[in-house]
Amino acid sequence: MTAIAVQAQRLLGQRRPRRSFFESFIRTLIIVCAALAVVLSSVSICDGHWLLAEDRLFGLWHFCTTSNQTGPQCLRDLSQAHVPGLAMGMVLVRSGGALAVVAAIFGLELLMVSQVCEDRHTRRKWALGSILLLISFVLSSTGLLGFVILLRSQITLIGFTLMFWCQFTASFLFFLNAISGLHVNSMTHPWDQPRKF
Repeated sequence: MTAIAVQAQRLLGQRRPRRSFFESFIRTLIIVCAALAVVLSSVSICDGHWLLAEDRLFGLWHFCTTSNQTGPQCLRDLSQAHVPGLAMGMVLVRSGGALAVVAAIFGLELLMVSQVCEDRHTRRKWALGSILLLISFVLSSTGLLGFVILLRSQITLIGFTLMFWCQFTASFLFFLNAISGLHVNSMTHPWDQPRKF
């Protein structure tokens, strides 16, 4: 009888505390915002047209010239833009953006799994997902900064396209969700810690 009572108390001690509505809401909001950031970043990278400077459109994949007579003419060879280092630099910018999306997808996956399949490793999965989002922020912001540095002589504030601002917003959301996720995880009760009676 004593052994049964000890086992029951041990099972009760290992039971996870119930999460408050506010904590569940915050975690859900982080997941939704991270998913939105992944979508924005993916669309921005795939489109790639980030800067319009007079009659020239600079993108991650193409360089276009526009005129009223012939319409836009786009070239894959970015060296034709006659901007020093643009062709090689855009390879790094594209790679950084693409890797940021990949890392964010894996991070988002871990965040979602940690909420759907709760076990003793749930907090670790959430923390790892948040760290991957932070890595996504570093990669995407590095790509943005590289793009701005490469085309610094062509840049005007109104020249940035909607796709550039989508990537900028996604990068900001990666950072915000990563920091929020790590902060929420550090403030909440450890789920694998036995409760005292």
